[in-house]
Amino acid sequence: MSLPIPRFHEDARAGQLYLERAADVAKEARLYAEANRIRPAREDKVRIAAFGIDVQVAFCTPGASLFVPGAVEDTQRTLRWLYANLGRVTELVFSLDTHRVFQIFHPSWWQDAGGQPPPPLTVITADDIRQGRWRPTRHPEESLAYCERLETSGKYVLTVWPFHALLGGLSHSLVPAMYEASLFHALVRDTPTWFELKGEHPLTENYSVLSPEVTEVRGQKVGEFNTRLFDHLMSFDRVYVFGQAKSHCVLSTLRDLRQHIERTDRSKMGRVVILEDAMSPVPAPPLDPLPAALDFPRVADEAVREFQQAGMRVARTTDPLDV
Repeated sequence: MSLPIPRFHEDARAGQLYLERAADVAKEARLYAEANRIRPAREDKVRIAAFGIDVQVAFCTPGASLFVPGAVEDTQRTLRWLYANLGRVTELVFSLDTHRVFQIFHPSWWQDAGGQPPPPLTVITADDIRQGRWRPTRHPEESLAYCERLETSGKYVLTVWPFHALLGGLSHSLVPAMYEASLFHALVRDTPTWFELKGEHPLTENYSVLSPEVTEVRGQKVGEFNTRLFDHLMSFDRVYVFGQAKSHCVLSTLRDLRQHIERTDRSKMGRVVILEDAMSPVPAPPLDPLPAALDFPRVADEAVREFQQAGMRVARTTDPLDV
């Protein structure tokens, strides 16, 4: 049976910036738990995690530098799903893309022959660096080595993103409506929210919550697989995945989940449920011809089909919980 939407929640606020109403949320949580006879999460016999990937202002709020079209509607659907199933969702797990000004994918890291930074969405290849079309403003040898390693992986080439999710800035925060939901869930179910930061190392992109794009550059360790988080997620009977962007951080995280499950215990693949109407892809750049690797909506849809063929489940927020 679906639970009622809390009185403080309004769909229209899903894409808005405002201060979280912690006192109001906490007051309603106490009354809500009692009125609906909701038991603490520790008593759940079937344990369900709701895994939100980068549901942050940077990606989900109109006007933010990396706003993903469709993200507001995704957030609205996710919140309705979460509130309806609050009594059965055991824990909320959120990743937070976490960056600083000087990182290899930000404009401050690069300049052309005239000393100008690249515009957002510029693609920089290892050959561009060798030819001097783009020059690193710091760590030149490591920057070239990184691009070489990234291209060898076959997943992405280096993309220069606008400044986003900067630690200490508003764009780093969870969307306020989602943060209120996390607070409400924590108080109603008497369990803390799990927050996982990613993306702080200056010498690698970190689309996946579980691992950076490159783990070693010229003998320097720049990251590793997050075994602690993986083991925690796999301790649940179901892991519902949502967030932004479908073509990048969600896709990369699901790819890491799939690969590590295949290496460890294939029987756990069916625990992962992709909420397909709670995520959107980055739009393809306006290039003609458009390289296949940059057709982000197509890449995302194909990846989801592959994950489903591998044994992951695909659902919509309007579907009953798959347990």
